[in-house]
Amino acid sequence: MIGLTENAAKELNNLTASKNLPAGTGLRLSVQKGGCAGMQYVMEVSDSHEDDKIMTRDGASLYLDPESLEYLQGCEVYYEYGLTDSGFKIRNPNAARSCGCGTSFEAKGEEGSYDPADDCK
Repeated sequence: MIGLTENAAKELNNLTASKNLPAGTGLRLSVQKGGCAGMQYVMEVSDSHEDDKIMTRDGASLYLDPESLEYLQGCEVYYEYGLTDSGFKIRNPNAARSCGCGTSFEAKGEEGSYDPADDCK
């Protein structure tokens, strides 16, 4: 199961309302190879894509890419308030380690298998 905290739902609802986005707009979450730790989160405010798993809380929708679910099981999407970095963040129990910015991670069981230099070839 993937969770969306109460604050994240509130902020997502505020975002879609302030931008006058149509009903059905939510936060889409996927994982791609890359970033400084091996896998990177991709978040976008959009409609759901075909086959997305849909989670809702308090009227806010979280759309999950089906090909990314193995990396997202047990995750929690929350909203962090900070002086220099506010936004949606992810707590991921499947991460062996995360980069300092929190946007990429190394999956458990894949430790040491990613070299960022490979993406530059």
